[in-house]
Amino acid sequence: MQGNQAIAEGAIYAGARFYAGYPITPSSEIAEECSRKLPKLGGVYIQMEDEIASIAAVIGASLAGAKSFTATSGPGFSLMQENLGLAVMGEVPCVVVDVQRAGPSTGLATRPAQSDIMQIRWGRHGDQSVIALCPASVRECFTMAVQAFNFAERYRVPVVLMPDEIVGHMRENVEVPVPGELEIIDRKTPAGPPADYKPFKADEDGVAPLAAYGGEYVFHVSSSMHGLDGYSNNDPANAAWRVRQLHEKIDRHRDEIVLTRTFDTDDMDVLLVTLGATTRSGRAAALQARRQGVKAGVLQLQTVWPFPDKEIAELGRRAKMIVVPEMNYSGQIAGEVRKAVGPDMDLRRVNKYNGTIITPQEILAVMLGPSAK
Repeated sequence: MQGNQAIAEGAIYAGARFYAGYPITPSSEIAEECSRKLPKLGGVYIQMEDEIASIAAVIGASLAGAKSFTATSGPGFSLMQENLGLAVMGEVPCVVVDVQRAGPSTGLATRPAQSDIMQIRWGRHGDQSVIALCPASVRECFTMAVQAFNFAERYRVPVVLMPDEIVGHMRENVEVPVPGELEIIDRKTPAGPPADYKPFKADEDGVAPLAAYGGEYVFHVSSSMHGLDGYSNNDPANAAWRVRQLHEKIDRHRDEIVLTRTFDTDDMDVLLVTLGATTRSGRAAALQARRQGVKAGVLQLQTVWPFPDKEIAELGRRAKMIVVPEMNYSGQIAGEVRKAVGPDMDLRRVNKYNGTIITPQEILAVMLGPSAK
């Protein structure tokens, strides 16, 4: 199946029953799949007038109790930022799929890029945190779509799934998990009397139960700074608590959220840090390097935000060189890697931003060439 199709199938497997979106290359197959599948399952598919309306509908559906999501690409993702901020502030579980393409603006609408990395982390204004996952195969498109919903529901946060166009459009054989094979997490719901319900009163794990609009629990969600009851509260002490709580519920579970894979890192001298489609080129380059006597290993970032700085620092201590291939100009991942390993590491970037994939040969040329320091 195709990567985008696998994302839709994974979302449905996770229990998603509401999709609102606006078609945009290279994510449109996700909408097409949902338009066919969701109505047959008793779910809802709505094609909205634009991406602003799409994310607004997704937030509303989630607050009404549905697992909900949308899919888009760079220009549409830009339009979603303000309402994504509302989802952060309101602690609304939902999933946004950003199938990354080359920009800026309309750019190369059918070509791949990995240039939304910083927008995904910082695109909304204000102090906030976010979870973002990046698949590198069609199988991971399925399983990480499930994981995205599990994180969204478990921690009451919006989660971004960020494949690049190559992964979204590639086709591979996939053994689809049977029902029950993958863990499915649903949000906590309140159990006490409706009169006592406080929608932002967190349990010991830092996450508050979430009721559903339209039921016996009547509650308020505001985009303004608010207290436990959801109503506006501009007291400085309350604001400090609110911002801190939004960060801490992710920070305290950081080791459960950060997912990585390693390949041949036990005896490495060179570490390749990869994500998405560059993982495939990176693994091929590492194998070719070993044939030439250079011991190379690969760290694949499945979770991009929160950033796997501890995992990179630990592996970096055993490496003499780190190479970061990414399909953007500015080295958005390489900059974060540099923070994790310090200024003395021989860190080399492989950047490509013309809408084509980075090849193993291009990685090898940087890995085996003279130091750029």
